[in-house]
Amino acid sequence: MQVAIDTSEFSYLPAQAQAMGVPVPSVRRVTLPLPDGRHVSALQFGEETPRVTLLHGAGLNAHTWDTTVLALQQPVLAIDLAGHGDSSWRSDVDYTPRTLAIDVAAALDAWTDGAQLVVGQSLGGLTGAALAAARSDLVSELIVVDITPGIDTSAGPAALREFYAGPTDFETRDELVDRAISFGFGGARSDTERGVFLNTRVRDDGRVEWKHHFAHLAAQTLAAHGPGDDSAPSLLHTTGWQDLSKTTAPVTLVRAIDGFVSEADAKEFGERLPHARVTAVHATHNVQETAPAELASLISSSLASRGM
Repeated sequence: MQVAIDTSEFSYLPAQAQAMGVPVPSVRRVTLPLPDGRHVSALQFGEETPRVTLLHGAGLNAHTWDTTVLALQQPVLAIDLAGHGDSSWRSDVDYTPRTLAIDVAAALDAWTDGAQLVVGQSLGGLTGAALAAARSDLVSELIVVDITPGIDTSAGPAALREFYAGPTDFETRDELVDRAISFGFGGARSDTERGVFLNTRVRDDGRVEWKHHFAHLAAQTLAAHGPGDDSAPSLLHTTGWQDLSKTTAPVTLVRAIDGFVSEADAKEFGERLPHARVTAVHATHNVQETAPAELASLISSSLASRGM
């Protein structure tokens, strides 16, 4: 599926930067054709070659990192994973971390010239682990944000499945904003409006639809199996432990205190990976949105410690 690039996606950055008291970095959208006819898309912040690569969670897109990037003030590559944002959907609907990591590797080969500090949240964290295991030359350090391979994510994804398993297209974006607020997602209405704008597109027929494939797959699952069905295999499968065990780069787990990773999950992570660092921040699951300054500070410290 080819997606038109809309430069209005950057229209929110000046106000966000002003509120934070920081300059607006240069930013552009880059798109890489892939051998199978799909493409991977990303946001490149800064004029210099990126030193940090950011991978978002399921149902999100590269813009989820905007506030963190503004706080960081470093050259950054924020990638839309396959099936999300402006990257192509997969006809085989394989959005498991090891498959997603193949596109990420292609993107890094094309747009960077050195190993990256890779920060991945949720599904992006497991994708980062798969990348680090398969292509150690591309990853200098891995920061996994609020996910572990063995986590019980039944509560969070269940709410998201119910949210997305409704209509797949709408007359206006305001309908989606109202729906998100009714489910308790987002904060202020202005923030929800921004999130909806950046995660939807207007089709040729004028209807508004979610950019990410997961919303459409959730609706198909509901139609086929009915509400409450949990038979679909989880994207967050246990091959992640294998990938993390093969990762030679330093690894940090960031646990959101009000997120999905419990203290027991974090303890298991530390026991399985005794050389990993485990830290906690006061945030919800989308740490990059609810504690961007703290996450940016952690990334900056990692860069400094590696002389990057």
